[in-house]
Amino acid sequence: MTDSNPSQSSSARRSEEPLVAQRPEPLSFSEASALAERVVENVERVIVGQRDAIEDVLIALLGRGHVLIEDVPGVGKTMLARSIARSIDCSFRRVQFTPDLLPSDITGANVFNQRTREFEFNEGPVFANVVLGDEINRAPPKAQSALLEAMEETQVTVDGTTHPLPRPFTVIATQNAVEPSRTYELPIAELDRFMKKIHLGYPEERDEIEVLDRVVGAHPIETLEPVAGVDEIRRARESVAAVTVKEPVRVYATRLASYTREHATLGVSPRGTLALLRAAQGRALFSGREYVTPDDVQWEAPTVMGHRIVTDETAEGSLVDRALETVPVP
Repeated sequence: MTDSNPSQSSSARRSEEPLVAQRPEPLSFSEASALAERVVENVERVIVGQRDAIEDVLIALLGRGHVLIEDVPGVGKTMLARSIARSIDCSFRRVQFTPDLLPSDITGANVFNQRTREFEFNEGPVFANVVLGDEINRAPPKAQSALLEAMEETQVTVDGTTHPLPRPFTVIATQNAVEPSRTYELPIAELDRFMKKIHLGYPEERDEIEVLDRVVGAHPIETLEPVAGVDEIRRARESVAAVTVKEPVRVYATRLASYTREHATLGVSPRGTLALLRAAQGRALFSGREYVTPDDVQWEAPTVMGHRIVTDETAEGSLVDRALETVPVP
């Protein structure tokens, strides 16, 4: 089951974008930082008391990554994803993951056109700048596998033909943390493709009261307007990529990952180390700096590393905490 932003035309927007990735001119660091703050403040018109989570999602988007939001039902996971997408003037599609979902329901399929007597490719909902995978663990691994190539290579292959996806491309997935007997465990290969895994938790009392005050009439999501264009996001991504990461910080991130490999059944992969540095670049930009510090790495480590580790411990983040306490800081 899918739906889209009615104000956006996916095919029209894709026609305006080059199929081959081009490197746009980056925004200045001050411009990129201001854009990020503008988006965060706009989302906060809808999402109350979750600034850290909003920043986490935006850092993943600007860091060329994807984010998995796991929590109990009703705490605003889907609303957060929708608010981020509405704050950016880009194509947005939503996929409701269900047990009967097929890979072709996500990627699209070749359909025979009786008029032209030829097969034509009908794009699936994955062809958008921001794709919301709602309750992703309600679909079996076969359906989830449709996202693997898209998340890693920004393309999908159907019947031997490769189709590039729009850029930027980010998957924001929500995961049901209850009803384990009615959900499927996400494959490790899929988890490793998410830059971040975050939790929202229940709101504080004052925040919940504020939510009720805001939605007692019309919901603020209905009037939320974009505050950034897709071209600005592309340029801001280049700004994040230009944030300096010096060798001592790169060594520190590598040693954190190595610690997890030495103390777990499955530790952080090199893809995870790269994701950690990209997230740290985004955190530095949020802090108004043009360079990454060890503090940025430490801030991002729990949300980037925790879900990549397989261990006998109950708390997935405890090994990350020990790594941060044990590995010397440059």
